[in-house]
Amino acid sequence: MPDTRFLHRLADLPAADWDALHDGRNPFVSHAFLEGLERHGCLRAEWGWRPRHFTLWDGAQLVGAVPGYLKDNSHGEFVFDHAWANAYARHGLDYFPKWLGAVPYSPVSGPRLLARDADTAKAMVAALRGEVARMGWSSAHVNFHLADDDAAFGPEWLLREDIQFQWHNPGDWTDFNSFLAAMDHKHRKNIRQERAKLGRTGVTYRIVHGDEASTADPQAMHDFYLQTFSEYGNSPALTLAFLQHLATAMPRQLVIFLAMLDGEPVAGALCLRGGDTLYGRYWGGATLPGLHFETCYYQGIEYCLREGLTRFEPGAQGEHKLARGFLPHPVRSRHWIAQPDFAGALAGWCEQERGEVRRYAQALAAHTPFKRIEPA
Repeated sequence: MPDTRFLHRLADLPAADWDALHDGRNPFVSHAFLEGLERHGCLRAEWGWRPRHFTLWDGAQLVGAVPGYLKDNSHGEFVFDHAWANAYARHGLDYFPKWLGAVPYSPVSGPRLLARDADTAKAMVAALRGEVARMGWSSAHVNFHLADDDAAFGPEWLLREDIQFQWHNPGDWTDFNSFLAAMDHKHRKNIRQERAKLGRTGVTYRIVHGDEASTADPQAMHDFYLQTFSEYGNSPALTLAFLQHLATAMPRQLVIFLAMLDGEPVAGALCLRGGDTLYGRYWGGATLPGLHFETCYYQGIEYCLREGLTRFEPGAQGEHKLARGFLPHPVRSRHWIAQPDFAGALAGWCEQERGEVRRYAQALAAHTPFKRIEPA
């Protein structure tokens, strides 16, 4: 019978053992990324992030794992369940602590059930549910998992869906001009005008991977990140030490886009590169017209076309991305609720939410910026 454990520190597990459970194509589930968050001060108990990685063992061999955290709030999750917590409170029940399987601060779909095969993944989910119940926690949640993981979850795991705006290359775009050629005249013209207006300011770009970055590059990017969080009144979680760690531990997966004016960086976008996908994470900078769109979207699209990447996921939310070639794509999460009455009520709530999300996606699809191909 496999043994289960909650790990409080990923550093207690050799990186090779953890990374043997996934194919390495998604940087966010790597030992280097997750352990780096812990080691460099990005996760704190007072912020509601206490590592509790769920692991499955066959003797001394690790055969399954889910990156996980014990949560005292819903900060930094991007699958919003505040209404659920309020409903618990109104009935005199505690919603927190809850257990969350996710990547902190990263609304990025990817593998969450790290296992050697499908049967192990299914057994791990069943064991996880039992352990969460034994610990007396209100619920277990697995956010932004892949559709491939669906088979491991039984009907007792509620399904929630949302959409994100993503750029996917259908295979025939070889450069930015061919990407624009697929758009209708209005959207193609708008993008060209945006880029030309910024170009007249004299802004240019430096694009560096972690192993190409100078000492000053992560510092500049971190300063831009702090600026953005300050402007929106949010508390920044990522430390400069963590960005420096990414540059050395994930040297070809860290990609920094720096906008330069008169030899100085005026804006930046922090991205991670996976097997076939560029993931946009954070940005900050000056308020020049078009600077945000160029730094966060157009430079990333050009990078993907140049490097042969087929997808670009620039982050959560933002209908403005649609006009720039990022189409709606579904994302999903799973939720097991220990309290039966709440589980029953939330099942109907989730079904209604899924219907609303799908109608929203259909409405967005009617506003695609790409040329419509009439049926023959």
